[in-house]
Amino acid sequence: MPIRSVFFDVGETIVDESREYGTWADWLGVPRHTFSAVFGAVIARGLDYREVFQAFQPGFDLGAERKRRAAAGHPESFGEENLYADARPCLAGLRAEGLLVGLAGNQTARAEAILRALDLSVDVIGTSDGWGVEKPSAEFFHRVVAEAGCPAGEVLYVGDRLDNDIRPAQAVGMATALIRRGPWGHILEDPEVADRCLFHLDSLSDLPDLVRKHNEAN
Repeated sequence: MPIRSVFFDVGETIVDESREYGTWADWLGVPRHTFSAVFGAVIARGLDYREVFQAFQPGFDLGAERKRRAAAGHPESFGEENLYADARPCLAGLRAEGLLVGLAGNQTARAEAILRALDLSVDVIGTSDGWGVEKPSAEFFHRVVAEAGCPAGEVLYVGDRLDNDIRPAQAVGMATALIRRGPWGHILEDPEVADRCLFHLDSLSDLPDLVRKHNEAN
């Protein structure tokens, strides 16, 4: 089927979260390399990333700590400098092909506001906070399809996580593209899920041409 719409995960797909996770290490008072090592171990064991915080501070409440950081003048944040260099050209290239382009990820209301302020070449910005549902639930991906306004098979979802992005998107009938970057992209393995991806990417730079060629053949 042709691709009519492309939706992207946010963290480690269009936004490099290295700096932000580093600030969490600073907030916890642990060396950044130690935080990163434990982060990788948690991912490799198939655990929720929030378990990283529990390793250093049992009972850690991420929501409450976000508020404490903001009150202390150190809120979670990202900006233009944290976008992957290939993100803007890719988004613009897909829109130039006449596709509906969107962002849809597990993000806070604050992150959604930042994404909107960045004035990216997208038609839709959806977040778990804004939609009231989060990945990997089927409801989240059904919402993506509804926002796309076309059948699930004509929507391409691009993400770095086989567990949170690719598998659940495939389960509701969406086409998928796996980008290999960030900790999840390099650590997680699931050949059966990966093999069902329409595209495998090392960069977003090639995606507009890949989609165009796919649509020309369909």
